[in-house]
Amino acid sequence: MSAQKVSMRCRDLISSMPDEVLGKILSLLPTRLAASTAVLSKRWRNLLSLVDTLDFSDEIGNPEGFSGFVDTTLALLSNSHSIVKSFSLSCKHENSRVDSWIRTVLESGFLELHLKIVSMQSIESQLFTSNTLVQLTLYGGFCFDGTLTPPRGGVFFPNLKTLNLVSVWFWDDNMFEFLISGCPLLDVLLLHYGASDGLGLSSSIGVSNPSLKRLTVSYHFLSPDVELFRTPSLVYLDYSGYATRQYRVDFSSLVEARLDLRSCREEPVVVVKEDGEVDVIEYNNDDGSAFGEDDDDIEDIEAILDLESSDEQVSDEDDDDDVPDVTDLVAGISNVKTLRLSSDSLEVFHLYCKSMPVFQNLVTLSFESDKERGWQVLPLLLNNSPNLETLAIKGLVHKVTDRCGDACVCIAKKRMKKMEEEEICCLSACQVKVLNISGYGGTRRELKQMRHFLGNLKSLVTVKVGVKAKNHEEDDNFNNNYQRITSALTKLPIASSSNCQVYFF
Repeated sequence: MSAQKVSMRCRDLISSMPDEVLGKILSLLPTRLAASTAVLSKRWRNLLSLVDTLDFSDEIGNPEGFSGFVDTTLALLSNSHSIVKSFSLSCKHENSRVDSWIRTVLESGFLELHLKIVSMQSIESQLFTSNTLVQLTLYGGFCFDGTLTPPRGGVFFPNLKTLNLVSVWFWDDNMFEFLISGCPLLDVLLLHYGASDGLGLSSSIGVSNPSLKRLTVSYHFLSPDVELFRTPSLVYLDYSGYATRQYRVDFSSLVEARLDLRSCREEPVVVVKEDGEVDVIEYNNDDGSAFGEDDDDIEDIEAILDLESSDEQVSDEDDDDDVPDVTDLVAGISNVKTLRLSSDSLEVFHLYCKSMPVFQNLVTLSFESDKERGWQVLPLLLNNSPNLETLAIKGLVHKVTDRCGDACVCIAKKRMKKMEEEEICCLSACQVKVLNISGYGGTRRELKQMRHFLGNLKSLVTVKVGVKAKNHEEDDNFNNNYQRITSALTKLPIASSSNCQVYFF
């Protein structure tokens, strides 16, 4: 059979499909491409009215005819029995007609509206309401410029479930709060602001919505003065940003929290030069070890660590107005079952949390390590998590400090012995059953840390280790390195019992 006949047969098979199926196929294409199928044959001429998704972008085809094409398509669908549910618009070159298109979509009873523009675009708030919209995304230069006032009854979108705001500007805090509280059935809210967006949310973040269940907040500029979260139904929080001065939260239903808290302050670093002058401590060599790999090296820098510890705490002379305070935020998440922390969050907890609450419900604690960040708060976290069952750590190499207590092996043996005489090791009191370590490189320092964990966590049942062996050019070298790392780990004594299983991934 010739290639031409095969092609004709395949085309006929597609054309013979039911209208509903062809409409679904066209819905998966950018609308400009879907519309171009009308020239294929009479069979395809009127199929555009059967799509349930409109996806417009002025980066496809000639941007000069973009506005006319969108106008024509919307007019065509408005004059037919359209089943369109979703409208997506991306404008890089042309946005003079955006207001008109938004108004048409909101009046047409669509379920989803996704808008992305590059240049600044004010939104006419008088018409910014819909009784049918379920999902709304605003991305880019949209600005609520002072005219946003709640409609009668205070409800903008009575059926909206998901709201995504990316780099959207609000003239003042009230407009943002009006919009959020004006969505009574809202389940999911995403707020994202990049470093170049400045204070898109003015001087504070205020999220007040009794129905909200999932909240993602990410901003990469210096923090607002106050952050307010009245979200009693929230079950999932993903929060990334700089620690601020004040938090007021209601997270009474929260189950899982992911925190990436950063400090806006640059902490002083101590350097030790070869001539003995003290300028900086180089905590980690390229292989992940600290000052070499022997205990003597760690003992030699204890005096320097004492110098460093005086800088780690917030100075009493600091202006209280400039010092972050995450105490109320940490207390607000204390009822979670799962807590995931970045390496920066660990240090922010240590520096700016005045009192650590008891995490009575916490079952899974996960955190990341970084060679420039310490584990100072870890002993307190473990002691205040009486029902912890799973401890997951991404990377064991962290900043050497004498404030990690007995949770790690940063400090010298003689100081560790003194601490053990004074109090019970925080690991020994843990009920952790599963230890999950990822990014394990097999350095001597990491091996010592694993020995410390396995020798003190007395309830361990399962140990999972993700090995990060150096991949040499020859597979034999890689395999030998992997075998060396896993073999060293399997030889470590385990305090819990001989029934503890060790897995590698």
